[in-house]
Amino acid sequence: MKEPGPSNADGMRVTVIGARRSGIAAALLMQERGAEVFVSDAGPVGAPERLELEEHGIGWEQDGHSSRVFDAGLCIVSPGVPPDVPVMKDMRRRGIDIVSEIEAASWFCEARMIAVTGTDGKTTTVSLITAICLEYAAESGFRVEVAGNIGVPFSSVVGGLERRDIVVVEISSYQLEACRTFHPDVAVITNITPDHLDRYGGSMEAYARAKYRIFAGQQCDDTLVVNADDPMLLERFRSFSLSGGPRLAAFGCDGMNARELGSSGAVLENGRITLFSDAEPDVMVISERELLKRGFAGRHNVSNALAASAAAAAAGIPAGPAGRALAAFRGVEHRQEYVCERNGVTCINDSKATNLQALQKALEAVTGRVVLIAGGRDKGGDYSMLRELVEEKVAGMVVIGEARGLFREAYGDLVPVMEAVSLHEAVSKGVDAALPGMTLLFSPGCSSFDMFDNFEERGSMFKRILREVAA
Repeated sequence: MKEPGPSNADGMRVTVIGARRSGIAAALLMQERGAEVFVSDAGPVGAPERLELEEHGIGWEQDGHSSRVFDAGLCIVSPGVPPDVPVMKDMRRRGIDIVSEIEAASWFCEARMIAVTGTDGKTTTVSLITAICLEYAAESGFRVEVAGNIGVPFSSVVGGLERRDIVVVEISSYQLEACRTFHPDVAVITNITPDHLDRYGGSMEAYARAKYRIFAGQQCDDTLVVNADDPMLLERFRSFSLSGGPRLAAFGCDGMNARELGSSGAVLENGRITLFSDAEPDVMVISERELLKRGFAGRHNVSNALAASAAAAAAGIPAGPAGRALAAFRGVEHRQEYVCERNGVTCINDSKATNLQALQKALEAVTGRVVLIAGGRDKGGDYSMLRELVEEKVAGMVVIGEARGLFREAYGDLVPVMEAVSLHEAVSKGVDAALPGMTLLFSPGCSSFDMFDNFEERGSMFKRILREVAA
């Protein structure tokens, strides 16, 4: 087991704030390790969650937090709970230790950990790393798990893992905020661009600090992999001393910057993804042409493949399995996902685009003219950044959710903007507006929380509505 961190939780009194997937998983893990656990949620607790808690004899409450939550030495907080809500302020005032579910699960994880954070590309990078690990595991015989922000709580997979196994963990800034001793063997930062600024008081510095917690606990035998094409990361790590901390690896389409920044990593040179190391000759993983044949549209997806290659190499996986896995990869649901072609219109589900930078990448990746469906809950981004691209690519726009007025204000003078009160209405209007040869692109550029529980539900509904409209 990784140290520091408790080897078990015998006799520990633990409060879990938040009764969704990660909260329930954390409660079950801590009880299994000997803790007395109580779960509290500010809203209603779903029937499946109530049943699971009751089956395991775990106390719980809903629709508010009673004084019982403070009868604990440890509080595990779900990522959706803001740090400034009254119950969390009271926890800190009383001196109760607060950690995230990711942190608590890491205490009991025997396996090698590859952790990925960043503003964009996390899910695709995690999926690619997992595919590479599985390809190598098929010949080497170890177990591979994937967890975290990708949808599977880390707490639910740590049991039974051994040191030879690998767990790939996607981690958001929210989850990193309450990490204390978390130190993955390999940490990856895909990029840092404005996102979630509403949570961080409009401060990019505060947002970046949360992301940087992914390597705060790493040690000299660990590796930090960073994107040398990202201006913020390049500036930060060009002069940053990692003395006593992790080895620094880098990836990038700009090979010069990556090679300058890291002692190892992956670069795009001469049309090839290539692993480099100060200690060994360069090794080709796969050609860019082969990636494009497999649907890796856009430079951002090449960057994701570079990140995955560098991370896998840092974990000791050779270039051969990495190349085979990349060649076989077929994409991630809700991330620039091809859905269907209807009357000559290509329909793309990009519900995972929860910020304007992701929307920008989607527009850049699509060839030809686009009818865009966008909107949701605004996250404090700069809409003006997309004006030139919207004028170039977008033939028409249908906007939904709380941010629809912001889209109209930002782009109404450039392209026709139609408002819709529901996603069903938006899809109907988008289908009617798109001409043969165009792409109907659902890339919201906003979070889903004004209308849906998460981007997965939003993307699944988009696909379901498309099937209904096409019927």
